[in-house]
Amino acid sequence: MSCPFGFKKDVHEGALRSDIRAAIINKKVTACPITVRLAWHASGTYDKSDETGGSDGATMRFAPESTDGANAGLDIMRDMLQPVKRKHPEVSIADIWTYAGVVAVEESGGPKIPFAFGRTDAKDKSACPPNGRLPDAAQGAKHLRDVFYRQGFNDQEIVALSGAHTMGSCHKTRSGFDGPWTSNPLKFDNEYFKFLLDKTWVERKWDGPLQYADKESGKYMMLPTDIALIKDDKFLPWVKKYAEDQDLFFNDFAAAYTKLLHNGAKKAKPTPFTEKEKISHDFREYCMHGSTERAKALASKADVHAVQPGSKRSALHKAAYWGHDEIVRFLVEDLKLDVNLQDSAGDTALMDACKFGHSNVIKTLLKAGAKTDITNENGQTALKLAEAQGKHSIVAMLM
Repeated sequence: MSCPFGFKKDVHEGALRSDIRAAIINKKVTACPITVRLAWHASGTYDKSDETGGSDGATMRFAPESTDGANAGLDIMRDMLQPVKRKHPEVSIADIWTYAGVVAVEESGGPKIPFAFGRTDAKDKSACPPNGRLPDAAQGAKHLRDVFYRQGFNDQEIVALSGAHTMGSCHKTRSGFDGPWTSNPLKFDNEYFKFLLDKTWVERKWDGPLQYADKESGKYMMLPTDIALIKDDKFLPWVKKYAEDQDLFFNDFAAAYTKLLHNGAKKAKPTPFTEKEKISHDFREYCMHGSTERAKALASKADVHAVQPGSKRSALHKAAYWGHDEIVRFLVEDLKLDVNLQDSAGDTALMDACKFGHSNVIKTLLKAGAKTDITNENGQTALKLAEAQGKHSIVAMLM
């Protein structure tokens, strides 16, 4: 249950994640693969020698970067994320693009990706890196090393990052190539490495650029840069390891992908939680789910008064929202949590309980000194919230 994210204090990560997910996974589309591609291409221009390029600045908004052939079709993805920016004006476009790449991997079954906010948006094209820094799929091992060594990656990281090809398909109208790498382009797993080793790859006879098809079915494809991974004696051992051990691949991919997304973003450094912060996070989650026994077991090790980064919601907020009266009593009577603490929206635990008519929780909070005249950011008191929700019995309790 631990959460390995670094937070910017004014980012409500939960709401942001929800809105990103709604933008990329909905009734019309599941756009996780192209979302990963956007995050990747926005970040993969980094040059460690002069610290230019990378995810900071969201410079793909401007030419010449927006016109780089490697970025063909990504204007669609940038447009799909515009509503997220409008709903979260405090978050930079650069953070939205890269965090969307994190959400896309995780929502597709991939590993948890450490992430930190703090990127800024460039004002004009002056910060754009030169075109040609992104990988050219028509080339081989030397090219891969030239591109990724420039960014500070080693051979193992190159192979791990290549595993992102387990998702998505190539489209002739964009890259010139055609077809999927794996049997489920919407699932993040290690099938890409298994297919590289288990299938027989032959040159595809068609009217497009050189690519490979599996001899067995002809349904799947690999690019020259993919085949380079099994032809190169330094890359091949890692392909074999990741084909055999998905957990190893997930761990190594998460580390390399995090590095990719943060290269050049000086103000955005992923900061894993300390052990106590992890325990405190888990404590809040147990309180939210009403797991009294588990919460009590962690209480002595956790900072029970700590709040969730971004939303500033305490364990008491979470328990009161869902009506877990036993946990609420434990939090206010035994642990003495502040019953009048307001979250980032100005809501107290009492307000949360009143919205949903949790009468036993409300009684406990009022007995512990919960104030009824506190207002949230919308100027509403607990009474007003209860009235708005039609909770007449709760209104009577508060009058």
